[in-house]
Amino acid sequence: MTDPLANAAGPGAPPVAPHPRLRPDGLAERLAALAGRVAISSGSEPPDPVVSPLDGSPLGAVPRCGIDDVGRAAAAARIVQEDWSRRAWAERAEPFLRFHDLLLERQDEILDIIQLETAKARKHAFEEVADAAIVARHYAHHGEEILAPRRRKGALPGLTTAWEYRHPKGVVGLIAPWNYPLSLSVSDAIPALLAGNAVLVKPDRQTPFTALWAFALLAEAGLPAGLVQMVTGAGSELGPALVAACDYLSFTGSTATGRRVARQAGERLLGCSLELGGKNPMLVLPDADLDAAVEGAVRGAFSNSGQLCISIERIYVHDELFRQFTDRFVCRTRGLRLGVSLDYESDMGGLASADQLAKVDAHVRDAVAEGAEVRCGGRARPDLAPFYYEPTILTGVTPAMALYAEETFGPVVSLYPYASLHDAIERANASQYGLNASIWTADLDLAMRVATRLECGTVNVNEAYAAAWASVDSPMGGFKDSGLGRRHGVEGMLKFTEAQTVAVQRGLPIGAPPGVADELFSRAMSQALRVLNRVPGLR
Repeated sequence: MTDPLANAAGPGAPPVAPHPRLRPDGLAERLAALAGRVAISSGSEPPDPVVSPLDGSPLGAVPRCGIDDVGRAAAAARIVQEDWSRRAWAERAEPFLRFHDLLLERQDEILDIIQLETAKARKHAFEEVADAAIVARHYAHHGEEILAPRRRKGALPGLTTAWEYRHPKGVVGLIAPWNYPLSLSVSDAIPALLAGNAVLVKPDRQTPFTALWAFALLAEAGLPAGLVQMVTGAGSELGPALVAACDYLSFTGSTATGRRVARQAGERLLGCSLELGGKNPMLVLPDADLDAAVEGAVRGAFSNSGQLCISIERIYVHDELFRQFTDRFVCRTRGLRLGVSLDYESDMGGLASADQLAKVDAHVRDAVAEGAEVRCGGRARPDLAPFYYEPTILTGVTPAMALYAEETFGPVVSLYPYASLHDAIERANASQYGLNASIWTADLDLAMRVATRLECGTVNVNEAYAAAWASVDSPMGGFKDSGLGRRHGVEGMLKFTEAQTVAVQRGLPIGAPPGVADELFSRAMSQALRVLNRVPGLR
């Protein structure tokens, strides 16, 4: 009997992009130079090899740092941070404006490195370049206003003046994941640095060169030497060391690891922000533009091969549209160009590791064994790349299957019909996660009402994920088990600061003046408070 999930291309398999160059000229020398930027003292441990999931060959190696290296790096960063925090805003902003332009000018080099470290398609690697540039531009132009001292209402109108000031935390620790190694190492570092902090970065062991390249470019753009320190090595060993050495910690990764980070930070009463997992829903309402919704579903489910915390893994389609939507979605997915290439010929790249492939394959096999139907895909494709898996659509998924509620983090999406909008909203919210959602409808008033009932940190209307993510003036983060805190927006910068209130009292004191009995003062103050409650401008 033929295995319906055999690891090879079969009838109806999507087209394959041609194999191009997989190693740019001079790459090995450039990567070796980047490895030299890692903050390590002894170098007694053997280096960590970095293997490309694009073709399984070695890319290079980076030092394996130890706990002592983390402490030394944090101490070195503190020395530089003191001067940096005292610089005028224009002087702090200038390197990030130059970084914005340099990044766009030299994007081909970093696109190659991102692809070689992650196996993603080039167009999805470009999303990282665009994101990093947008974040740099936004905070360089608007950060001064976000951090500016603000006049606050005083205790006694006319007698008390209060001001809120913002001070940098000091050294911010950033633990970045492998799935978006440029975006998720830089998008928090930029506001942290502009707020006057130093940064200590630990990239994932699979993707260190992308982060090293990005911060080398920031140094070239004028960021002071030593303000960013890089350590590479095992997260299980270096993570606790970062918690111990830093003044704030930003982590992006799985919910399970995020819980451990939060516990460790809690022991120190250390502030932290955590962007974690998602099982993100998409709702297709009866009046949706089907062609647009199908395109949105393709982007939402298969961008970066589904290895995106805000990707779509559940699609709820109204009964009237379900068959038509499913047929169009399957047809469009089968037309995607598959393969790995350092150009724009592929629509979807591969998975980043054997662990990711094993999890995706296990979820699909479990679902099929329990009665789900594979409408397209459902096969590993080692003929394309070591960890390649076809874009996969399933129907008939039930709560008995692991795929139903667990985050797959791969190119797999399940479709569900619904009869009423209330039912669709309830099912969309029936998840431990609450990171991102997508709604497709022509009725924007209805869309806003539905959006505010969804238990998600971001909701996109007639878009899968990019509209909310790229609106960097707005906060981005999750409800429930999807995390703590927000990146982007005002909070995405203020979280890296300490708030300080300075209040000046003039004339009468807050307490009873000399010679005035406490009881008389209390009665007079009570009457004054009654007046204040009735005067809008003085509340």
